[in-house]
Amino acid sequence: MIIEKIAHARAGLLGNPSDGYFGKTISISVRNFAARVSLQEHPELKIDSHVADQARYPGIDALCEHIDLHGYYGGVRLMKAAIRQFVSYCRESDIKLPKRNFIMRYHSAIPRQIGLAGSSALVTAALKGLQAFYEVKIPKTILPGLSLNAEAKELGINAGLQDRVIQVYGGCVFMDFDEDFMSTNGHGQYQEIDPMPLKNIYIAYKTELSKVSGTVLNDIRSRYDAGDTVVRNTLSEIAELAEKGKELIATGDLPGINALINRNFDLRSKIMVISDSNRQLVEAARICGASAKFTGSGGSIIGFYEDEAMLKALIKAMRKLKARVIEPRLEE
Repeated sequence: MIIEKIAHARAGLLGNPSDGYFGKTISISVRNFAARVSLQEHPELKIDSHVADQARYPGIDALCEHIDLHGYYGGVRLMKAAIRQFVSYCRESDIKLPKRNFIMRYHSAIPRQIGLAGSSALVTAALKGLQAFYEVKIPKTILPGLSLNAEAKELGINAGLQDRVIQVYGGCVFMDFDEDFMSTNGHGQYQEIDPMPLKNIYIAYKTELSKVSGTVLNDIRSRYDAGDTVVRNTLSEIAELAEKGKELIATGDLPGINALINRNFDLRSKIMVISDSNRQLVEAARICGASAKFTGSGGSIIGFYEDEAMLKALIKAMRKLKARVIEPRLEE
């Protein structure tokens, strides 16, 4: 019997990057792209490397092209980190796992390193698969934290809870990472939002902007930890945009949501260096009349368009930047 679990891409709608700093965010599940992890009983425990993580090449040029596309790190380390966190949780919870081994296979169709949470999707899918294989039930509120620990604690990757929460819950979720609440409960407060009022959403991404998001956010972390007033106040204001957005989504106030999205990017620009290539995506969308902000750490943007004419103009403008436009599916 083969057990297969999936986790979808995600896009931060409002509030990011405050989620890693006790802030608030609204995120959506992007069902256009998914990561899949399968487990099948096997005499020994084996992680079957995906073709993207191959270590054999026809030549030096091919190796360099592979690094340009996929980076230096592959999915095997993510699977190992997910397994270790799962085992640690079971030990701490006095859950005795049966003596069963498996072969684990993984695959992701999520565009890599452009702010759509591809690595966390692999980890989350792996944790879901391990739960099913060993018949262990982990509370829904706890699972995102295990996924985060796999990358943050096991691998030293700077990340926040937002990606993992939406990949566990799906749909559209408002998240409040209040420090006192998290300190007491070990997780944030998560409110599922009806996504039906969210019409005319687009995502645009440019794959050559790939980067490791933890590296991008490291400067903000050090400044935040040092008590930088500008960084802390700006992140607080960004978090409040998500609180306001939750109310506007309920009423379908598209102009109000657009203003918040644009404000989110402008505030982010105050505390982070935005590359010319990334800024081009935002500016091109705004020239068309659409709102625009990053979905995550950069490389892709999200916003709303007014009508089909604006969508066509947006697609044309993005094509000139060698970027693709999609309309995200929030539900099946």
